[in-house]
Amino acid sequence: MLSSFVNRSIGLFFLILYSPLILIIAIWIKIDSPGCVIFSQTRIGKNRKSFTFYKFRTMWQDAREKYPELYKYEYSETEIKKVKFKISNDPRITRAGSFLRMTSLDELPNLINVLKGDMNLIGPRPEIPEMTKYYKQHQMKRFTVKPGITGLAQVSGRGLLSVQKMIQYDLLYVKKKTICLDFYLFWRTMFVVIKAWGAF
Repeated sequence: MLSSFVNRSIGLFFLILYSPLILIIAIWIKIDSPGCVIFSQTRIGKNRKSFTFYKFRTMWQDAREKYPELYKYEYSETEIKKVKFKISNDPRITRAGSFLRMTSLDELPNLINVLKGDMNLIGPRPEIPEMTKYYKQHQMKRFTVKPGITGLAQVSGRGLLSVQKMIQYDLLYVKKKTICLDFYLFWRTMFVVIKAWGAF
């Protein structure tokens, strides 16, 4: 795996490189819909430690009040085996948010988490606290590494994958993690983002 110093150095480089784009996106979000430009949320990282996660807001500010049923996170044993987080034609997504998700530009503020040391560039996506109760004991190995902006699951289907399938890819990454794998996933992500495969 890439060292913390390398992750932060690359993260800082990209944050500076994309700063003009970040400003443009921030202005667009503000014009497109009312609410905060940055969406922050508690996520679970390495060793199940919680941290504040940042990304561009892609949903309406009052989405939780309008669609409470999408935030229950209550699943039966059968449902949890096939549930997906991403849904097509999600009514919570704004016009700007739809484009940002399709291009993965909504994830640019994740670079702040990399600089803070909460995340790496490569690794499993950080989990929301509500979903950790569904993890089986062997799946907890997912939390033995820092979460990442992109990872094996993100280049293998992204939103097309069920939660359980994503966890399988995350566990495979934990088992196989090497510097070479990190570099491969870094470059592979660029091709996946360009094709917008599994992004919605």
